[in-house]
Amino acid sequence: MNMKKIHFLIALCGCIFAALSLASCEDDIDVDGTYPFTVETMPVPTRLVQGETAEIRCQLKREGRFSDARYTVRYFQPDGKGTLRMDDGMVLRPNDRYPLDREVFRLYYTSECADQQKIDIYFEDN
Repeated sequence: MNMKKIHFLIALCGCIFAALSLASCEDDIDVDGTYPFTVETMPVPTRLVQGETAEIRCQLKREGRFSDARYTVRYFQPDGKGTLRMDDGMVLRPNDRYPLDREVFRLYYTSECADQQKIDIYFEDN
C-alpha cells in the first residue's frame, strides 16, 4: 500500500469519526405525561344579592394517577365585586394561584355589590 492510500484512509477515518461524534442523539424520552382531569361542581345560583354567600361544591376527577401531580385554583372577576374563599377560610385573591391539597373541596363566594357579578374559576395542573 502506498503512502497516498494510507493518508487517504486516515483522512477518511477522521472524517467518519468527526461526523459520528457531531451527530446528535436525542436524550429526551418521549413519554406522554398528560393525565386529563375535570372538576365537577353542583349547580350554583346565578344571582346573588349583596352580602349573600354561594357555596360551590367541587370534586376533582383525575383520569390518571401521577404521584407528583399538583393542582391549583385561581379566579378572575370580570364583572361585579365579591370575595372567594376556600372551605378552610383562606381568602383567594384574583389571578393568584392556590394549591389544591384534596380532591373534594368547597369554595364560597360572597357578593359585595348589588350589580350583576361574574367570576371565572380556573383549575390547572403542573
